[in-house]
Amino acid sequence: MKEAYPVIDGAESLFFEGNDTGVLLCHGFLGTPQSLREVAEGLADQGYTVSVPRLPGHGTHYKDLNSCSFSDWYLEIENAYLELDSQCREVFVIGQSMGGTLTLDLAAQYSGISGITLINPAMDIPAFSHLEQASVPLYIEEGKPDIKDPGAVEITYTHTPLTAYQELLKYMKVVRRKLSGIRCPLTCFVSRVDNVVPPENTDYILKKVSSRSVSKYVLENSYHVASMDYDKEQIIEELLSYLEAHSSIDHRKKVSP
Repeated sequence: MKEAYPVIDGAESLFFEGNDTGVLLCHGFLGTPQSLREVAEGLADQGYTVSVPRLPGHGTHYKDLNSCSFSDWYLEIENAYLELDSQCREVFVIGQSMGGTLTLDLAAQYSGISGITLINPAMDIPAFSHLEQASVPLYIEEGKPDIKDPGAVEITYTHTPLTAYQELLKYMKVVRRKLSGIRCPLTCFVSRVDNVVPPENTDYILKKVSSRSVSKYVLENSYHVASMDYDKEQIIEELLSYLEAHSSIDHRKKVSP
C-alpha cells in the first residue's frame, strides 16, 4: 500500500546491527517502533542484531489506515523476518499487543524461528466486538495510551478508522485457528492490570499452542503498553535471560589463556 502522509518524527523503523542472533520486534495496533525502542536498545546493547519494522498505516496519519488490511501488516513483518533470517544464523521474534498476534502468525508459518515472546498479546478483545458489523462512526476517537507511568509518552493516533478495527478483529480470528501449529519455545509477559486486552488472552494462547517449552511472567506495575511502563527493565532482563537460554550460539567472548 502507498501511504499519503509522511512518517512522524520518532516513529521510524529501527535496525541495530550486531551478532548472528537476530531479534525481530513487532509493535502493536496504532503503535510504532517507538513503543519498543527501549527494549530494542536494551537487546542491541548486548550485541544482538535487532529489527523493529513500522507497520503500514502506522506512525503517519490515521487516514493512512483506511487502505490497510491485516495482510499488509503481516507482509511487513514477514519481509522483515526473511531479511533478518538471511543475515543471522538464528532469529527470535517478540510481539506486543497486535504485534503478538503477528508474531504467532509468523511462528505458525516458519518453523525455523528459534523462539517467540509475547507481551500482552491480542487474541480476543470483547470490548471491540460491537465494531465488527458496525458501519458508523467512520472514525473512532482514541483515549490516552494505556500506560501506568504518567511520564511515558507514546506516539499514536487520536482517531482510528472503523475499518482498521474491523481488520484487527478479523485477523485475531484467523490467527486463533493457527495456534496449534506453533511448536517453538514461547514465553509471555502479561500485565496483571490491562485496560485494553484481557489478561486471559495469554492463558488462552498458552493452552492452544503445541510448544513444549512455555513460560509466563506477570507484570505487577504496568498496563497494556508494558514496554514503555514501569516494568520495562524487568522485561529487558528476562528477555536477555531467555535469549541466552534458548540461543544455539555462544556469544560469550573467548579469553585467550
